[in-house]
Amino acid sequence: MANTALKRPSWSPLTRYRRTLWLLTVRDLRVRYSTSALGYVWSILDPLVMAGIYWFVFTEIFERTVGEKPYIVFLLSAMLPWMWFNGAVADSTRAYLRESKLIRSTNIPRTIWVARLVLSKGIEFLASIPVIAFFAIVNGAELHWEAVYFVLAIVIQAILTMGVGLIVAPLVVFFRDLERATKLALRFLFYASPIIYGLPDLGKLGLERLAAFNPLAGIFSLYRSAFFPDQLNWYAVLIAAIMSCIVMVIGILVFARTERAVLKEI
Repeated sequence: MANTALKRPSWSPLTRYRRTLWLLTVRDLRVRYSTSALGYVWSILDPLVMAGIYWFVFTEIFERTVGEKPYIVFLLSAMLPWMWFNGAVADSTRAYLRESKLIRSTNIPRTIWVARLVLSKGIEFLASIPVIAFFAIVNGAELHWEAVYFVLAIVIQAILTMGVGLIVAPLVVFFRDLERATKLALRFLFYASPIIYGLPDLGKLGLERLAAFNPLAGIFSLYRSAFFPDQLNWYAVLIAAIMSCIVMVIGILVFARTERAVLKEI
């Protein structure tokens, strides 16, 4: 009886990884919001304020020549997933440095320290979807059947974000300046991605096919197709899927080559 009581369930490595990932993600979310009075509101306030500023500038101050109406829905449908990507990648620059003692003292697969950031930011993104729904209802935006592509967009974005995180996280341990360089690159990428404008707007300049090689372009076109079907660009989506898988493979290789050195360095 005693042996039976003390016997632990025999989980597969994948099950253990999944359960540990979930526990760490829940811990992250609890710590993040435990000392905040507004809690969940903060996860949507930043993109909401940014979207509001761009909406005001391009609709009230200047005559808008990009995007589609309602412009606030157009903005949010790319701004919110951008915050997921931006937040996870930015936090990945400190993934191993912030938890160095815990990483050294446990046998948890080290990829999990990046995966938990991708998952926690992804959960925040999913929690922000009602904001898009609210503005869509208020502004009379029509929901199309292309909304089913939301799932595909989430999968591709998760792969891309995880891949970038696995590249950045270990390299920052050796090159500390890479943390600031990553933040500058993300700032540039914000304007280089179809967030305040759409891929079709770049067609006027003959840059649509070139811009499609930014994997975020295809991902955002999938999100936007729920309300703006004309924004869907399958050429960009195909490139996004291929490039995301390539980035993921590179991330795994970089992580595998640097794991031991990272453990010594931290």
